[in-house]
Amino acid sequence: MPSRRANFRIFPHDWHSTAYVSEWIARDVTRDDERRPEIQRMLAAAPFARDLPIYVLDVGAGYGVVTEEVFKAAPKAHVVLQDYSQTMLDRARERLRRRGKHLRTVLCDLTDPSWTKKVGGPFDLAVSAIALHNLGDRTKIFSCYRAIYSLLKPGGYFLDYDRFPGGVARHLAALRDAGFTRAECISENPSIAVLVAGPKTADPLPAAKAKLTARVDSPPAHRNSPIRKPSLRS
Repeated sequence: MPSRRANFRIFPHDWHSTAYVSEWIARDVTRDDERRPEIQRMLAAAPFARDLPIYVLDVGAGYGVVTEEVFKAAPKAHVVLQDYSQTMLDRARERLRRRGKHLRTVLCDLTDPSWTKKVGGPFDLAVSAIALHNLGDRTKIFSCYRAIYSLLKPGGYFLDYDRFPGGVARHLAALRDAGFTRAECISENPSIAVLVAGPKTADPLPAAKAKLTARVDSPPAHRNSPIRKPSLRS
């Protein structure tokens, strides 16, 4: 672990500086005992079987802490790590180098509308931890919620562990406005909380068209009952 500089200034953040990121990580890992259990609790809320090869988007992935926990919970997962800092993504790739083809990093800015095209998708699950608050403005954060919703498959979930200085109520409302059928807070301390949003429903317009066509052209086809999948709890 790099030595910690006594005169290090956390603010303003300089995510493009190798020296700054190295020092920031050296300080951040000292909070693992506090944050890792919350990340694990967050991931346990995802209703996917442990052995499924799910596709996951880690938003504001940083140096790969959340993705590391994703692989523990779902070893066959494929993860795309998005971040604004190439230095952070380089550290994440180094940290997770054994994951090989199950890992892809994407450098892009969440305030640029084209970021959704760069990360690809669709995804079964989107996760984020101590990241989106850095966008600063609620309008930008809520816009990001809508973008994340658009990247998910039907049935997909978004899990967010972050700082919410003004409380979680407006964030939960914004997640519902984005289209999620359910949004709830499963853990909250003064300004940090875990939010779970999902599942994403299928686009109602194509579904309505398909139903109308089935009525006109032919009897409705038989559909098997959906099978509820167990969660990522080990």
